[in-house]
Formats: sequence, C-alpha cells, structure tokens
Amino acid sequence: MTFHQWYLEHYQSRWEFLYTALLQPPKMYEFAEGLKRPYYLDEASLEAARALEVQPGDAVLDACAAPGGKTLVLALQLGGTGLLIANDRSSSRRARLHRVLQDHLEDQERSVIRVTGHDASRWGLYEQNRYDRILLDAPCSSERHVLQEPRELNRWGAGRTKRLALQQFAMVAAALEAVKPGGRIVYSTCALSPLENDGVMAKLLKKRPGASLLSKPEGIPWGEPTEHGWIILPDRAEGRGPMYIAVITKREEP
Repeated sequence: MTFHQWYLEHYQSRWEFLYTALLQPPKMYEFAEGLKRPYYLDEASLEAARALEVQPGDAVLDACAAPGGKTLVLALQLGGTGLLIANDRSSSRRARLHRVLQDHLEDQERSVIRVTGHDASRWGLYEQNRYDRILLDAPCSSERHVLQEPRELNRWGAGRTKRLALQQFAMVAAALEAVKPGGRIVYSTCALSPLENDGVMAKLLKKRPGASLLSKPEGIPWGEPTEHGWIILPDRAEGRGPMYIAVITKREEP
C-alpha cells in the first residue's frame, strides 16, 4: 500500500485538502514572552505543553525533549522552582537542546533543569511515582516532514507506523509508572496515523487499568475531538499542526 492509499483510507474525502495543506510550509509562531530571545515553533506545539498545566514547584519530566520548544514552555511555567528533567536519548539532539536552553532561558529558569539521555521506554523501571507532570512528545511518523522530503517518502511503508506505535506504547506505559498517583501525562505526536494516536491510547486503557483519560481538558484551540484526545490539522487550523494531544491521569492508589 502506498503512502497516499494508506492515508486516503483513514481520512477519506478529507485527504485531498489535508494533503494540500501538508505540502505548504508550516505556520511558525514567534514565542517570546519570558524568553531572552524569541523561539519559533508550530503554535500547535505550545498547546501540547500548556495542556500539561505545570504549576510552580512541580517535579516535571519532559521525556523526549529535543529540540526544546516545549521544554521552554515548561521551564517558564516552573519559574525557577521545582525540577525539570529534559531528556532525549540522542546525543546530537541533546546538544541542540542544550543550545536552545542556553540561548533562550535566563539563569533562574535554567537552574532547575537537568538534561539527561535515558531511554524513555524504560523510565518506569528506575523511577516510580516520582513526577507530578510528564510530557511525552513521542517520536512519530511526522508525515508532514515525510511529504516534504522525497527520499523519506520513497522509503515510507505502513510497517513503520506500526513499529512506532509499539515504541510509543512502551514509552507512555513507562511514563504511567513514573508519574505520581493523581499526576498528569500529556501524550502528543505530530503524526497523522491513527495507530500512533488514538490507537496507542486505546491500548493503554486496555492494558494499564491505572490510566484514565481526561475527556474535556480546557484550552486546546483548533483541536478536533478524536475518540481519546484531540488533533490539530493544518487544513482546518490555518496551517498549524499536525499535533495530536491526549491528557492522561493516573488514578489515586486506594
């Protein structure tokens, strides 16, 4: 099955409009408030970070942090209090993350950040019930990038999204172990594939009884409701996205 056949099957008559929107340059937002200098990112990414609702003093894990735009949001919300673990397994991506934090944050905000290089899918083996908030912006198919890179499009196969969905489930299951009872996880991707979005959430609910999805979190502009979350898509969000967002809470222990 080709790329277009795969997504036509899932998006049906909408695919033509969505495909056209995906080929356009993404709409970038100048995020500047509280920063030493502006950082440019897709505005939909801001909504994923804001959905975590970080409070000053929280212990926060950004499990797949690079390149760092969402990490900046979390750091500003902490305001130099609590703890922020900014993790990325890739050394090259961590180097970029360090530069972003150094270039955009004041010393006070950076003082509570630790950059680490662990495997997010194994986090729960080492820390359980540790964090108030966890952001998991999981590695994904990133179809908008694929469409704009001919080599990537030629290498695309449906098996890739299936493999990524397995990895994403392992990561979100580990996050559920690491978050405190009553804590919050935001799972996000920039994927179009339902396997990597609602499919991962459906599997989490089935296999991890401690997980509960918030059905109506506040403040996700441009978000279209899906079975288990929201998705922001560029054909209806003025070029923003794709961005899938699901908000998970961990049930309090009896």
